[in-house]
Amino acid sequence: MGAGHAHKLYRQGDSPVHALPPHTKLLAVLAFVVVVVCTPREAVWAFAGYAVLLAVVAALARIPAGYLLRRLLIEIPFVAFAFLMPFVVPGEQTEILGISLSVPGLWGAWNVLAKGTLGVAASVLLASTTELRALLLGMQRLRLPPLLVQIASFMIRYGDVITDEMRRMSVARRSRGFEAKGVRHWGVLATSAGALFIRSYERGERVHLAMISRGYTGTMPVVDEVTATRTQWTRAAALPLTALLICLLGWTL
Repeated sequence: MGAGHAHKLYRQGDSPVHALPPHTKLLAVLAFVVVVVCTPREAVWAFAGYAVLLAVVAALARIPAGYLLRRLLIEIPFVAFAFLMPFVVPGEQTEILGISLSVPGLWGAWNVLAKGTLGVAASVLLASTTELRALLLGMQRLRLPPLLVQIASFMIRYGDVITDEMRRMSVARRSRGFEAKGVRHWGVLATSAGALFIRSYERGERVHLAMISRGYTGTMPVVDEVTATRTQWTRAAALPLTALLICLLGWTL
């Protein structure tokens, strides 16, 4: 886990949220998402409370609202699916603006939108305040399976390399006059995808051999030991504990 790799979601800062150890933030976000998922969909006001909690975290992290909203566009496919539910889910019907909609479908769409949006927003805040290398160190600290951590590490390290390889192949095709204009060109694109897979596989073999020649035995050395104080744990736990309180109120009301 040597050299760190900056990613597009991360925003450099010195806020209290940035300063928290990565493993405390990972657990806090995971616990928050679990609480959100367990909240009954009828507790609309509880979801509003969760949104306020995330807004407070974003303000503490100095993450602009526009930045956060732009990153939420990743959930557009789920939004499209949710909007279809009132039209396809059977059950009691109601009319809204002259359109007949399914009541169970409306509740289902709300459930997907509310919980999905809150989960994505929490993940975006985590990625915006934590470097990728720090996240990997946090995963190590939480004793996640070493193989899983290594796969994530290599994916981060070589993702840009594979993307650059794809770009070079695209430039090579265009320089030879190729333009994908229809189904008849899919064969060329499929061949390119196969060639990219072979190149990536061969690169992986070379990297693996190079690691073995340098003493790799199946585990990556821990370069930095990430620790957290009781105060830092308390600060990180504030988000899921407050969300849990809201959830319990949602179940009782």
